[in-house]
Amino acid sequence: MKPEPVVIPLRKIHETAVVHPNARIGKDVEIGPYAVIGENVLIGDGTQIGAHVVIDGWTSIGKNCVIYPSASIGAEPQDLKFRGEKSYVFIGDNTKIREFATVNRATGEGEETRVGSNCLLMAYTHVAHNCVVGNNVIMSNAATLAGHVVVEDRAVIGGLAGVHQFVKIGRNAMIGGATKVVQDIPPFVIVDGNPAKVRGLNSVGISRAGVSEPARRNLKKAFKILYRSGLSLAQAIAVMEQELDSCEEIEHMLRFLRNAERGICRGHKDAEN
Repeated sequence: MKPEPVVIPLRKIHETAVVHPNARIGKDVEIGPYAVIGENVLIGDGTQIGAHVVIDGWTSIGKNCVIYPSASIGAEPQDLKFRGEKSYVFIGDNTKIREFATVNRATGEGEETRVGSNCLLMAYTHVAHNCVVGNNVIMSNAATLAGHVVVEDRAVIGGLAGVHQFVKIGRNAMIGGATKVVQDIPPFVIVDGNPAKVRGLNSVGISRAGVSEPARRNLKKAFKILYRSGLSLAQAIAVMEQELDSCEEIEHMLRFLRNAERGICRGHKDAEN
């Protein structure tokens, strides 16, 4: 009996690319000219790495991602507390990272920075140390996240927006371009301005996400209680718990509001509450 043939993973690595021999490169991976891949990097099957990309540190890239020229993934954090400790970056599957975008690894031994699957990080975006970015998130050109920011699934962050450290951005929220975000953004709302103010419910984004009609009606009621009633946050939560029908979206919003450590972004009519 003939021995089984050895199957060598198909890769397309440009002759000028610098790939450390210990890096783990999946099948059908493409690595462009002058790219640099560090020793502790893992790149999933089918991912494309453009020219001059640098991937360093303990970084794991998922399957079928596309990383465009001159992006930097896994470099040391821009944090004065960092002391060279071992920390990580994880990128999910099918995520696109455009030109000159940066994703830094975490501060703290064993800590991590995460970007989920099916995300789009446009040119010049920045994801700082210890950030957690969910799935299907879009960051438009030059949007930036400071350290320890949490962005939930399907959020959209407009170009040139700046997000303060430790802020949380809720699911299906939309942040307008050039917005300054210093407090938590509840799920399902639209925010714009400097300073940021809530402008309304993200009705289009909610509909596109497949939220049911009864749940959308519930979210409209929740929005009015939270932003049009003049109630404090604690009072609004209590009223929402009593008056709204239970559904997954409302329960998610209530959990978010109960854990809003920085306070929530307010609207024009209740800015003093």
